[in-house]
Amino acid sequence: MIIGFDAKRAANNKTGLGNYSRFIIEGLSQYYPNNNYLLYIPKKRSNSLLGELENHSNCQITYPDSCIWKKASSLWRVYGIKSQLKRLTPNLFHGLSNELPINIAHVEGMKTIVTIHDLIFLRYPHFYKPIDRKIYAYKFKKAATIADKVIAVSECTKKDIIDYFGIPQEKIEVIYQGCDKSFQTEIPSEKREEVRQHYTLPSNYLLYVGSIEDRKNLMLIVKAMTKSRCQLPLVVVGKFTSYTREVIQYINKHNLNERIIMLHDASFKDFPAIYQMASIFIYPSFFEGFGIPILEALYSKVPVIAAKGSCLEEAGGEGSLYVNPKDPDELAQTIDRVLNDESLRETMIEKGLEHASKFDHALLTHQLMECYKRVLIEQ
Repeated sequence: MIIGFDAKRAANNKTGLGNYSRFIIEGLSQYYPNNNYLLYIPKKRSNSLLGELENHSNCQITYPDSCIWKKASSLWRVYGIKSQLKRLTPNLFHGLSNELPINIAHVEGMKTIVTIHDLIFLRYPHFYKPIDRKIYAYKFKKAATIADKVIAVSECTKKDIIDYFGIPQEKIEVIYQGCDKSFQTEIPSEKREEVRQHYTLPSNYLLYVGSIEDRKNLMLIVKAMTKSRCQLPLVVVGKFTSYTREVIQYINKHNLNERIIMLHDASFKDFPAIYQMASIFIYPSFFEGFGIPILEALYSKVPVIAAKGSCLEEAGGEGSLYVNPKDPDELAQTIDRVLNDESLRETMIEKGLEHASKFDHALLTHQLMECYKRVLIEQ
């Protein structure tokens, strides 16, 4: 087969959609090497994140091939790409990040798939600018409507696609996403200690990893620390944002400065060690499409406390604990419970690892390839 991808995020985004795109392409290239994979990227950059994929014999990178589209590369991705797809028509084109070229239906003989990650901008519109909501709503619904198949990254996202866009449920398939394989390897004690000293980390700590924004709800953890008997510090890994200032104001007001450690520039290669040294991983987001950091924690053998109300139960499984994202008292009590009950901790870790096995790279890639095959034989 020849399979094309909208690979903009794979080449340019360090987290989120970029990680998902690389996970998909790397898995297919590794486990199904006899296919050819065309990576359509709107602009060539010296700091591409594709890594070894650029050297794989079964991966071919395609950029805009005319002066007009090189200058208007963002428009090429949504419109101008059609002429190049017609020239070497893939059997199937997969939009990995919620959208497809708007005129892709006019490429004869090519099936299309789009992955929809979440519709949070519709569920929680106050977290987004009005113009962004309008753009997302148009692009996402258009892609879901014209695609031959829609992949949802969770059952929760599938339900939203049906409810908000009216897409028939038989057109949607849930295929989960996994995390980087580095989290499945136990980091040697010497390396962990090296990372600990580099970031000046304490011996034991609570951990949060993710974007520091209102929706992710870091404030809930900070508030819970004023109510919990636990005196462990909290390590926060995420880029500095305007919401960070709001959290810092609360920290200063409640004299928590000595108990909060913020790492805004931690290297991804150090993440597995940072996870593995944590006592509890806490992810209180109001809503997610899936929740990759939870999976990273499960593989790292760290007990997980997450928020109720979205797909986080799918990511964390029955071994993790879930709290009301608006209730700092419940989170405080749950933190104390996990830290004071060794049997509970061991059970959470054991069940967490068992649940994480469902997100094995080879297994998920096989599910995706079977989806591709079904789409290609459908009339």
